[in-house]
Amino acid sequence: MNNIINGNEGYLGNPNVKRDGIIQGWTQENILEYQKCMNDPAYFAITYCKVISLDKGLVPFKLYPYQEKMFDHFNTNRFSIVLACRQSGKSISSVAYLLWYALFHSEKNIAILANKGATAREMLSRVTLMLENLPFFLQPGTKALNKGSIEFSNNSKILAAATSGSSIRGLSINLLFLDEFAFVENATEFYTSTYPVISSGKDTKVIITSTANGIGNQFYTIWQGALQGTNAYKPFRVDWWDVPGRDEKWKIETIGNTSQLQFDQEFGNTFFGTGDTLINAETLMKLTAIQPIRILEGGDLLVYEESQKGHEYIICVDVSKGRGQDYSTFNVIDVTSNPFKQVAVYRCNTISPILFPDIIYKYGTSYNQAYVIIESNDQGVLVTQGLYHDLEYENVHVSSALKSNGIGVEMTRKTKRLGCSGIKDIIENDKLVINDTNTIVECSTFIAKGQSYEASDGNHDDLMMNLVMFGYFATTEMFGDMTDINLKEMMFKDKMQQIENDMVPFGFIDDGSDAINELQREEDLGKPWAIDYDQQHF
Repeated sequence: MNNIINGNEGYLGNPNVKRDGIIQGWTQENILEYQKCMNDPAYFAITYCKVISLDKGLVPFKLYPYQEKMFDHFNTNRFSIVLACRQSGKSISSVAYLLWYALFHSEKNIAILANKGATAREMLSRVTLMLENLPFFLQPGTKALNKGSIEFSNNSKILAAATSGSSIRGLSINLLFLDEFAFVENATEFYTSTYPVISSGKDTKVIITSTANGIGNQFYTIWQGALQGTNAYKPFRVDWWDVPGRDEKWKIETIGNTSQLQFDQEFGNTFFGTGDTLINAETLMKLTAIQPIRILEGGDLLVYEESQKGHEYIICVDVSKGRGQDYSTFNVIDVTSNPFKQVAVYRCNTISPILFPDIIYKYGTSYNQAYVIIESNDQGVLVTQGLYHDLEYENVHVSSALKSNGIGVEMTRKTKRLGCSGIKDIIENDKLVINDTNTIVECSTFIAKGQSYEASDGNHDDLMMNLVMFGYFATTEMFGDMTDINLKEMMFKDKMQQIENDMVPFGFIDDGSDAINELQREEDLGKPWAIDYDQQHF
C-alpha cells in the first residue's frame, strides 16, 4: 500500500494510520476513487476494506450479494433491523459500514454497543484493522485512537461501550449500532432509556442486528413491529441458504453435529420461547398480536374490541405502587363464548393506587358492568376498598364475606399454583385469544424459578399475573355459574376427543365419563385439576 511518505505521518508510531494535520496530496485518480467510495459504501468495502480470514489471514473483503444489499439497506433507511443466521457476516458488514459513515461524514458521533463492553471493543478493533489497511487518501486523519474510541480529523468519532442506560446518555449520537441485540440483558430498559437520545435528531440512524433468541425480548418486539409496519424500522433478513456454500447437504451435516432445535435457532431464524416458560414454545410461536382499534388514557389503555351488548366480561387486576417500576395492569376478557377473548389491556407504572379504582370503575362500567377480580395483596387492598366501598361498584369478586379483607383474591402460593396451571391449559388448548403485544411478551418471559413462575430477569409479569388470576378463577364453580361454561369438562372432553380421533383406527372409543368423574373426585380431595399436572413446575 505504501502509505508513508515520511516517518512523521503515522499516528503515534503506527505507520498505517494517518495522524491529524497531514496535508494530503491528491491525484486525479485519488479524487475519482474518493468520489466513488463516498457515493457507494459497498464499493468502498469491496475495493479497500480488509478482514481476517481464519484460513488465509488478512484478505480483501469480498461481499456476498446479500451483504451488498445490506449496505444499501443501511444507507437508504434511517432505522434498520437485521435478522440473520449465525456466521452470515452481519457484524463485519455493519463494522465496514460504520467506518465508511465516519470517514465520509463530518462531525458525526457513532456508537457501537454490545451486551458486554469487551465485545463492543473487539468490534471497534475490527474498525481499526480496516482503517490501518486503507490508503491515506481515504483517511481523514486520526486525532485519537484507543480501545474505546476513534476520533478523526473531520470531527467524527466512533465509540464502543456496553449496553446500559448510561452508556450514551448525555451524548448526541448520529448513528447507533446494536450488535446481537436479542442477547442483551435488560434490553427493554436500555432501549427505553436511550431512545430519546437516538430519536432527538432528524437524521439519526439506528442499525440493530441479531440472530434469533426467543420471543420475549426487545429485538423480537422491534422485528415484529418492523414486519407489521407498526414502527419506523425496516427489516432485512439473511437466511442460511443465502450464504454461498450452504446447501441441503450442509444443513443435514450441521443438524447431525448439533440438533434440529439448535439449527432452527441459530441458522433457521426461528424464534422460540425463552427459557423454561410456563407456556410451551409451540404455543408461544402461534400467538399473534393485532393493532388496537383505540388507544385511550394517554396510551395506557389499548382497546382491541369494543363492548358488545349481551356479552359477559371479566376484568383481572394487578396493582403496583405507582412509582415508575412495576405496572398496575388489568385485562378485560370476553367470556361469553369459547374461546375467550382479550378485548382491552391497561398498563401504567405511574398511576397511584388511590386513583386506580376510578379507571377500573370507568371501564368496568363500560364493559357491561364487568366482573372485577383484584389481587388484594399489598396495594391491592387500597384498590379493592376504593372500588367496592367508595365508588360502590358492586360487581367485585368477594372471596369471603366474613373477612374484612375478603374482597378480591389473595395471591398465595396455592392460588398462584392453581392459576398457573389453569392459564397454561387455557392458552395451550386455544381457549383464550390473546391480542396484545406486551401480554405475549410477558407470556414468553414467564419462566420457572424455584418452585414457582415469574418474569425472567429484566422483564415484567404484571399482565401475566392478570392471566394467572383468570386461570385461577376459571377453575371455580362461580365461573361456571357465571358463564354456563364448565371449563374443566370442556377441555377434558376436547382432550378425549383428540385421543379418540387418534385411536379410532384401532376401534377404541371412550366417552370420557369415567375420567371426568375421577377428575372430580381428585378435586374433592383438594388435588389440582390441571391436565398433565405432573409435568408442571410450581
